Parts: sequence; structure tokens; C-alpha cells
Amino acid sequence: MGPLRGQSFKAEGSDDVGCVEVAFHEGKAGVRDSRDRGTGPVPGFTARQWRCFIEGARNGEFGLPG
Repeated sequence: MGPLRGQSFKAEGSDDVGCVEVAFHEGKAGVRDSRDRGTGPVPGFTARQWRCFIEGARNGEFGLPG
């Protein structure tokens, strides 16, 4: 997706160890570690993919192992 574009939203649970931002631009959702300051990868997801991910997260489908 390239650099994170559009207005970004930072997760409330972000701290100095992990910081996640999401931005929506041209029909896609981009996700990044804001500590990378634009140098890290920014995976992009279609609106459908993003909705499926959010639904799965709300349903507890992506819990950490252990």
C-alpha cells in the first residue's frame, strides 16, 4: 500500500512497546507500527477484508496462544 495515507487512528492500547495505527484511503485500510515513522511496511486491506478481520477480532478468533 505504500506510506500510510489519510487520517490515521492510533489504538488506545498503544504504548512504548507496541503502537498500531490504521488509516483509510481510497477504499483500503492501511495498518502500521507508528514507531517506524513511515519506514516500515504498510499492509493494505480491502474494505471487505478489513470488515472480516474486525468481526473476527470482536469474536475472539485471534487470541494469542498460551
